[in-house]
Amino acid sequence: MVIAARPLEPALYLVATPIGNLGDITLRALETLAGADVLACEDTRVTRVLLDRFGIQNRPYSYHEYNANEAGPKLIAALEAGRSVALVSDAGTPLVSDPGYRLGQLAIEAGHRVVPIPGASAPLAALVGSGLPNDAFLFAGFLPVKDKARHERLAQLREVPATLIFFESPHRIGDTLAAAADELGAERPASVCRELTKTFEEFRRGSLRELADLYADRTVKGEVVLVVGPPLEKPAPEAGEIDRILAELGETLPTAKAATEAARLTGLPRKDLYQRLLELKGST
Repeated sequence: MVIAARPLEPALYLVATPIGNLGDITLRALETLAGADVLACEDTRVTRVLLDRFGIQNRPYSYHEYNANEAGPKLIAALEAGRSVALVSDAGTPLVSDPGYRLGQLAIEAGHRVVPIPGASAPLAALVGSGLPNDAFLFAGFLPVKDKARHERLAQLREVPATLIFFESPHRIGDTLAAAADELGAERPASVCRELTKTFEEFRRGSLRELADLYADRTVKGEVVLVVGPPLEKPAPEAGEIDRILAELGETLPTAKAATEAARLTGLPRKDLYQRLLELKGST
């Protein structure tokens, strides 16, 4: 198979490449890789495998985290000269957890077109394969490596009303699941998605506590995406419990702030809680 190189208009093309299975490349992506005047990539050896698979003769140019300050301006200069520049990461969609974000910013600031060429994406593949709600989701990237910072970041995400998606290292997934069970809730449903689109693709589904126990002493290889379902619905407190909460908060907080805090704790409308607290104060 040989892909013809069609001329491209001057622009920065952000080209999604397969995350494992080379058959997931799109025809538009192949035409862009073949036709770009400049082809920038994270690792020329990785990109060369893809190019050789489809008979593309374009020579890849190295652009990665460690040479971005030097290589970035050169790529912008190519755009200034009216050339087309295609950017790929080693796998998936460029700019998602990689230094391409900076290049995209520079191109936009300089007034150049930025053209996404959509395709494979590990977060989306994991989300749709996890079986978890996908009407609202948050891609949170990599969690901090240090345990305290990891717990703090998870605590910040606890009440986000969406499915959470994380990238994780295989040798940290056990610790991350344990921290997630502590901070997000042991019963929240989750899925560990490993080696997506590859020969040994695997989805392990269960509660965060079940998965934490499963991976506590488990040796894991390959790339991992962790998907965690949205917060579980809290049962509405009974009227007596609501009055108790309001009374306790009303002893130390102004009425408006007490109602706001009660709304956070119970999930009930602040307006209704404010009115009820006024009634409680009026009866004492």
